[in-house]
Amino acid sequence: MKTFWAILSVAFIMAIVFPLVAIIVFITYLSEARYLFPLVIAAYISLGGFLVMARFELHRFKKYFFIGAGAVFVVVLLFATPDIYDKTRQVIGDGSLEVEEYKPFQKKTKAVALAEPATLKIEDDLPVIDGATALYPFYSAFAQAVYPEKDYAVHGSEVMSNRTGQAYTNLINGTADIIFVLGPSAEQLKQAENSGKELTLTPIGKEAFVFFVNAKNPVTSLTVDEIKGIYAGEITNWQEVGGENDEIRAFQRPENSGSQTALQNFMGTTPIMDPPTENIASLMGTVIGEVADYKNHNNAIGYTFRYYSTQMVKNNNIRLLHVNGIEPTFDTIRSGDYPITNEFYAVTAGSENPHVKAFLEWVLSKQGQEIIEKTGYVPIKK
Repeated sequence: MKTFWAILSVAFIMAIVFPLVAIIVFITYLSEARYLFPLVIAAYISLGGFLVMARFELHRFKKYFFIGAGAVFVVVLLFATPDIYDKTRQVIGDGSLEVEEYKPFQKKTKAVALAEPATLKIEDDLPVIDGATALYPFYSAFAQAVYPEKDYAVHGSEVMSNRTGQAYTNLINGTADIIFVLGPSAEQLKQAENSGKELTLTPIGKEAFVFFVNAKNPVTSLTVDEIKGIYAGEITNWQEVGGENDEIRAFQRPENSGSQTALQNFMGTTPIMDPPTENIASLMGTVIGEVADYKNHNNAIGYTFRYYSTQMVKNNNIRLLHVNGIEPTFDTIRSGDYPITNEFYAVTAGSENPHVKAFLEWVLSKQGQEIIEKTGYVPIKK
C-alpha cells in the first residue's frame, strides 16, 4: 500500500507540473527558442527521477543520480550553446533605438535647437508630420522650432514617427500632411495611384547609404560592383573580396522599408537574391518566412544610413565599409565623392492644410537647413 501511495504522489506532482512544462515549450516554440526544448525536457525528467528517489527512499543512489543528471545537463547545454550564441548576437534594425529621446520640448531632448527664434511660427491647424525613424531627429527639431510647446506623442500626435512604410500609408490615407522619408518604392507609388493621390517630393537633404560588417571583419572597402555581386548572390565568400574563407551572410530589410527601397535603387536592374529568412510560428499554427533581422556575426553584412548607424545607434561592434575606397562622411556626401548618396524628401499628397506651403518653404530656408546640418545630415542647400 505504501508503494501505491508513493507512485500516486509522484504521478500527481508530475501531472501538476506537466501543464507548466507544456506552456514553457509552447512559448519557446513561438519565440524561435526550440534549442531550449531538450533543456526543459531534461529538467522535467530529472524532477521525476528526484521525486522517485525521494519517495522510495533510494538514498544510496543519490550520488549517481546527481552525477547522471549533471552529465545530461552538460550535454544538453553543449547542444544548445551554438543556438544560444546565435540568438544573443546583437540585432540591428530600423527601429532599434529610443526615438523618445528626440521628442520635441521634453527636458534633455536630443533634438537640436536654433540659436534664435524661428522665422515661422504655427499656432493652430498644425500640419501633421510623420516619417522614417532615422529622420525623426531633425523633423522633431522642426516642430520644436515652429510648433507651440506641448507633448507630442511619438504615435498619434501632430509629430509622429511610424517608420517609412506606415508614414507613406498615413500620407496617402490623409492621416498625415507631410512625411519626411526617402523616395517611395514602386508599391508605394502604386498605392498612391490607386488612391487617386499624386506624391510631391521636395528634396531637403542628402544622406549616405552605407554597408557595414562586424568590426572584426578584415574587409574595410568594397567596390560598387562587389557589393552588387554580393546582393545578387554571385559573390558568396569573403575570400573573393580579400577577406577570410567564410560564407557571406547578406542580410536584407523588409519590403517597403526605406533602407530596402534604397538597396533596390542601388541594385538597379541587377536582381537581388532571396534574403535570409527565419521561421515565425503564428498563433494559427502556420509557419511563415520573414526577413531575418541583421545579426552581427563575423561573416554578416548589412546596410542602413550613415547618421542612423553613427549617431542614433552608435555601435562600436560594427564598421562602415568604404565604397570604391571612399569613406562615408559629411564632407564626402556633400562633395559627391561617396558613390551611394540618397536624397531624402518632404513628401506631400495634396493636403488642404493652410500651413503646408509655408512650412515647406521654411524647411528649405536657412534655418530649416541649419537644423538638418546641426542634426548631422547634409542639407540640400549649401
